[in-house]
Amino acid sequence: MFVKQIRLSSQARDQLIRLKTRTGIQNWNVLCRWALCVSLKEPTPPTPVEIPADSNVEMTWETFGGDNYELYAALVRERCVQDGLDPDDEVAAAQFRLHLHRGISYLATPNKIKNIGDLVALTCEAKS
Repeated sequence: MFVKQIRLSSQARDQLIRLKTRTGIQNWNVLCRWALCVSLKEPTPPTPVEIPADSNVEMTWETFGGDNYELYAALVRERCVQDGLDPDDEVAAAQFRLHLHRGISYLATPNKIKNIGDLVALTCEAKS
C-alpha cells in the first residue's frame, strides 16, 4: 500500500466542511473519493506544490477507499504512468496527495457545487 494514513490540509478540511453542508454527504472519505476522481479526470497533472498536513482530518487508506481501495490505488498508479512518472510507492503517494487536494479545491470552487445534484452532474459531463 503506497499510502497508509491520509491527513488533509486545513484548507482542504475547511473546503470539505462547506461541501458537506452543500451536498449532505457526511463522510470525509466519500467526498475525498469524489475529489480524487474529479482531479484524475483532468487532462493535466496537478502542479507539484507542498501541501501541509495541518488539519485534524485523518483517515487510513482503507477508510478512504472502502471496499474499492485497491481500485483507487490502481487508478493513481495508472495516472502516474500516463503522466510519464514512475508509479513507485513514493511517487504514487505524492501524486495521490496532489490529486486529492486539487480535486477538493475544484469541488469547493464557489458556485460549482451547490447541492448533491451538481456533484452528480459533474461526473456525467462529457469529455470534450
